[in-house]
Amino acid sequence: MNLQKTPQGSGSGFIWDRNGHIVTNFHVIQKADEATVTLADNTTWKAKLVGFEQSKDLAVLRINAPSEQLKPIKVGYSADLQVGQTVLAIGNPFGLDQTLTTGIISGLGREIISATGRSIRNVIQTDAAINPGNSGGPLLDSSGHLIGVNTAIYSTSHVYAGIGYAVPVDLISRFVPQLIRYGMIQIPSLNFTGIDDIVTRKLKINRLLSQDAHGVMVQDLIPGGAADLAGLKAISFDKTGNLVLGDLIMQLNEIPITNADDLLAALETHKVGDEVTLLIFRNNKKLKLKAKLQEWKNEQ
Repeated sequence: MNLQKTPQGSGSGFIWDRNGHIVTNFHVIQKADEATVTLADNTTWKAKLVGFEQSKDLAVLRINAPSEQLKPIKVGYSADLQVGQTVLAIGNPFGLDQTLTTGIISGLGREIISATGRSIRNVIQTDAAINPGNSGGPLLDSSGHLIGVNTAIYSTSHVYAGIGYAVPVDLISRFVPQLIRYGMIQIPSLNFTGIDDIVTRKLKINRLLSQDAHGVMVQDLIPGGAADLAGLKAISFDKTGNLVLGDLIMQLNEIPITNADDLLAALETHKVGDEVTLLIFRNNKKLKLKAKLQEWKNEQ
């Protein structure tokens, strides 16, 4: 009960299904050698790590509790949330289990940075009190439906300062089933290495482009990758050693692309196997190509 200290590795979570899957934040279990889950009836169970995704700060554990002791959360939607809407946060702040706080949605469409440096977009901002130990706990609407996972706070003192962030449930609903089934997220990809506007400016490559051409340039193609099969061209050199620019991806299904984050965010709205339309800039002309998304290949 020393409220000046927070138990290391203390966090929150919620029951996803009657098979014992528990959803929490990745940073809650990041350095754990083992994990235990305490349910609302105060029974404690050893947990096994099923899967995680650092870039979304998500992890799924599993306990072997009897199904009658497991009450899965009711999953809602986050696409139609409104600023001013009442929300409730349940968690384990400072080790004080089963704590409920209330507030409103203070903002929508926020962006936070994950442990991998990747952006998590469309994050929910709330003024419901969230403190260390709340991480991984559910953010609920007034009907008790899950609308987000409490993930971070904005504070210079690392304690509640009126601004908390929750990963939206629409993202959770898309990725948790993949973590349960595969232990990882199947990341849809074009499978190429690219450089965006920031890098092209540093390399002074953008001086060779039209003024209205902005996007992600194909630097290298992974043989047999989606970009390669779609016919995209990478940066190369001609016989005299002059630089030949690669294709510049400007849009994906009419979503404007100006940097790598834009492209990754656009890809994440799709799944492996989807066909997308790319607007590219090649030889001072705009062209459209079709590409079938593949699972990301961690090799070239």
